[in-house]
Amino acid sequence: MPASKSTLTKGDIVDNLPNIAGPATDAARIAPPDSEQYASISNISIDKVNASFGIALHMHQPTIPASTNDIRTAGLICNLQHMMEHQDIGDNHNASVFLNCYSRIADIVRELAGQGRSPRVMLDYSGNLLWGLRQMGQGGVLDNLKSVTCDPRYQPCVEWLGAMWSHAVVTSTPIPDIKLHIAAWRHHFASIFGAEAAQRVKGFSPPEMHLPIHPDVCYEYVKALKECGYQWLMVQVHTVENIDGSGIRRPHFPHRLVARNSRGEVAEIPILIKTQGSDTKLVAQMQPLYEAKSLARQEYAGHDVPPFVLQIGDGENGGVMMNEFPPCYRKGFGEAGTEGTVALNGSEYLEFVKRMGIKDSDFIPVQPISQHRIWKELDGKHGDGAADKAIERIKAGDSGFNLDKASWTSDRSWVSGYEDVLDPMNKLSAAFHAFFDGAKADPSDHRYREALLHLLLSQTSCFRYWGSGVWTEYAKEIVRRGMEIVAAA
Repeated sequence: MPASKSTLTKGDIVDNLPNIAGPATDAARIAPPDSEQYASISNISIDKVNASFGIALHMHQPTIPASTNDIRTAGLICNLQHMMEHQDIGDNHNASVFLNCYSRIADIVRELAGQGRSPRVMLDYSGNLLWGLRQMGQGGVLDNLKSVTCDPRYQPCVEWLGAMWSHAVVTSTPIPDIKLHIAAWRHHFASIFGAEAAQRVKGFSPPEMHLPIHPDVCYEYVKALKECGYQWLMVQVHTVENIDGSGIRRPHFPHRLVARNSRGEVAEIPILIKTQGSDTKLVAQMQPLYEAKSLARQEYAGHDVPPFVLQIGDGENGGVMMNEFPPCYRKGFGEAGTEGTVALNGSEYLEFVKRMGIKDSDFIPVQPISQHRIWKELDGKHGDGAADKAIERIKAGDSGFNLDKASWTSDRSWVSGYEDVLDPMNKLSAAFHAFFDGAKADPSDHRYREALLHLLLSQTSCFRYWGSGVWTEYAKEIVRRGMEIVAAA
């Protein structure tokens, strides 16, 4: 095979495929440096801040084989396109509203900044959606987002968060594929917005706010995040616990996720904690601002630190986001200025905290929920498979113990009942790695990139979120095509 060539300069579509793979030299170019990216350009004086808050918008549309009614031959399209073309079905009449939601935040940020306000927003767009917008001829949305992403005037206002490219839930993603998703998103983002913008992506927003509980999976996840340049992770408050198993007591301050595996290896990453459940009203009605107004600076790690109230919600889903968010956001930034209660983005807040002399190692250590039971069962013993054996012993005495519900809601499993999807998905992953791992993984090779695309698409959480039926059939069809691509490679 020919030597790998950089694809960063070829745009976000290469040979009709999304630009999601590149050589290690490209990955190094788009990883953020350790230096400040936000505090140095901020108009906020942290010494005059009593409390702070952050708003993040999550945007996603899955990719589905639905360009025609024949699922076996239909082309891969964005679900938003399918909604546009079938507005008589369900809530599909909202498609044009959704499209506006993907773009409008750029307009609002420019408007507020032009008024002398200090807007802040964190943006989390799945790779599927970024590709889908281009596919369906809506590149104007991407251009509008570029206006607040690449223009230095708005860089203090907008922070992008990385994600799993195809909105995959980590627990049900084969371990070798976790890093593929993480790296694919960063590469695709760089191909749209440029390497310089990609170097400012320091935080990671997990799909479904999911955190893997299994020690070995969590370790590989954190390790992959760090290797792909991420410097902090957003987590849901009820998905983590203190090292002794107790609940989180100071959710408005930075913590440090400690991920240990069966062999005793440790990977750590700073985290910012999202409080409460997944309710778009919290974001749409600017709840973090009003909660922050009730808070004040506190002692943390020996310093006087303002708390940070963080929320993320779907940026388009539901009437409250469609209709109430824009006026509430505008009103909120009529109240939040540069002193007292202020808005900060996640990296901006963490950089200010570190300016105070607080190091990552000073952050409160935490681990995924329920891990204290696993470590107690291990009793200091390590070795390959040690965590699996401990989990088996726990389940033998507690049939309710499980590892797949640490997400925005604790009542949803991403594994149970979906064996007919997960088994083929895992077989595709095994076949992909058996053929392409090593020297054969050439990111300039069309066969590799096509196989990678189908591998990542098969793991989209939507294929289980919506239950059995057409959505699980979509997943099986994508797997079938993926297996054919690998077999023919």
